[in-house]
Amino acid sequence: MTDLVKEFQDALSQAKAALAAVNDMSALEECRVRFLGRKGLVPALMSQLGKVPQDQKPVVGKTINLVKQEIQQAFDDCGAKLKQDKEAADALDVTLPGRQRPIGHKHPISLVMDSAVAIFRRMGFVVADGPDIETVWNNFDALNSPQDHPSRTLEDTFYFDLDQHHWLDPAALMLRTHTSPVQIRTMKAQKPPVRIVCPGRCYRRDTPDATHGMSFHQIEGLYVDECVSLADLKGTLAAFAREMFGAHTKVRFRPHFFPFTEPSVECDASCFICAGKGCRVCKGTGWIEIAGAGMVNPAVFENVGYDPETTTGFAFGMGIERTAMIRYAISDLRLLYDNDLRFLRQF
Repeated sequence: MTDLVKEFQDALSQAKAALAAVNDMSALEECRVRFLGRKGLVPALMSQLGKVPQDQKPVVGKTINLVKQEIQQAFDDCGAKLKQDKEAADALDVTLPGRQRPIGHKHPISLVMDSAVAIFRRMGFVVADGPDIETVWNNFDALNSPQDHPSRTLEDTFYFDLDQHHWLDPAALMLRTHTSPVQIRTMKAQKPPVRIVCPGRCYRRDTPDATHGMSFHQIEGLYVDECVSLADLKGTLAAFAREMFGAHTKVRFRPHFFPFTEPSVECDASCFICAGKGCRVCKGTGWIEIAGAGMVNPAVFENVGYDPETTTGFAFGMGIERTAMIRYAISDLRLLYDNDLRFLRQF
């Protein structure tokens, strides 16, 4: 056996040892360049074949080719094994348990909105919707709101196109301050009976505090037919309160004034923080207002083309955020909009 054959056999041993340590395709390529590349060990040994005596060349050449093929086969086998291992790692193992994916859930405002809508639907109400940008006529004039009412001022309401319209112009555009314009649109579009609830977002220039915000949600209701009474209104709101808050929550009705209802009442729920003793959330009264309501003013019926002599009805409106505060014992309305996951994950 010539020295050259021994060197080839040593190269085979080195290649097998190096391939045993290879664990990815990049390492395999580095090893291939080291042994089989243009400047690798095997080509360098092949260049010495010319120094072998002429009578030994056939035997030495055959042996060297066999060793060279064995080295190449070792590289091919290693590459095939790495490819097979990678495919096996990427393959789907149907015997493994499913991966748990974190999923979201509804915001507490959406939860309360959906619950309120479901309660009123069980009473026979249907959902009506309308645009957030309204006309002054739909938002104020049709609802019998006087032009000197404080809620109509620039300090209380967001107006558009004031360069073209005065803020008292019925055609001026604004962000609705309540969802009552949906009631106006519905009554203009159909004759009695009307039994609707109008959930949606509203906007007012309020200073944010524990119970107020510039953007908030309301759900308003309207029932118009013949012989509708204040007792029907009180029964509807009392039934809603029992379903939404439970029997432990006290509810009271007290006289109030709204330009679009006559007579008018406010519906309060007992404070969930102090249990009626008085705190900063209820401003020391022991009660939190949840709804304003009353019998629809005959002037509103006239504005939409209904006969006030034969038509009666009631309307009510409540804040979803305040309802959520009572239902979930939330002490500050602003928590609902802070997007703090530690808070939101509790619902």
